[in-house]
Amino acid sequence: RGQQVHTELMRRLPRPVRVAILETPAGFQPNVTVISSKLRAFFEQHLRNFQPAVSVVAARQRGGIFDPDSTEVIRPLLDAHYIFAGPGSPTYMARHLEGTRTLELLLCRNAEGATLSFASAAAISVGRFVLPVYEIYKVGDDLHWLPGLDLFAPLGLNLTVLPHWNNNEGGSELDTSHCFMGVERFRYLRRLLPAETTMLAIDEHTACILEPDEQSVRVMGAGTVNVISSTGETSFADGDYFGFELLRP
Repeated sequence: RGQQVHTELMRRLPRPVRVAILETPAGFQPNVTVISSKLRAFFEQHLRNFQPAVSVVAARQRGGIFDPDSTEVIRPLLDAHYIFAGPGSPTYMARHLEGTRTLELLLCRNAEGATLSFASAAAISVGRFVLPVYEIYKVGDDLHWLPGLDLFAPLGLNLTVLPHWNNNEGGSELDTSHCFMGVERFRYLRRLLPAETTMLAIDEHTACILEPDEQSVRVMGAGTVNVISSTGETSFADGDYFGFELLRP
């Protein structure tokens, strides 16, 4: 499914497609280079028709060797056509990118026509609010939200993104749906958000493609995309389209 989505997005871009992999969400992990190497191999092997020229943006930690404000670190973003970030920690990504040159350049490149592609933790971090998944699910913190990178604000949208919506790895003993929160905990979390915030809840193996020029959204994949707002919930499946107006308060 992931390959199909990347193919759909890359077919609109010039070849060779210059791909930049952003390491920030996994920047705290000792094996971050292994993760980015696997992502590089995926793009090079499974999307070879687009002649991908893959670079890694090692924006791992504020104030560290791989600082998101470093001119050398962000260099691959300057001419990237396709920028991808994926697994890791959503709160870590939001904390280490907020107010940085890396974040500024992401928005700038997107405005100039580059495609931004986010999955898992990275997708959570780019919304108006971030769900601290690990802190609640593993550590036992009280239910709460944190400020996100709010990449949808330039589009006039107040969106909070929740992937892994239909996760079931907890089996019959533990409800891990609703981005590992479960139904009961999520009911409370929903009440903690401002009424004007819209939630974009995305099933696994499913993609939600926002097209700013057309002010439309397209769904691809095996599951559904659920738009949750103060006026109710609406679900969309593979091949469905809907307008930006549904995402606005």
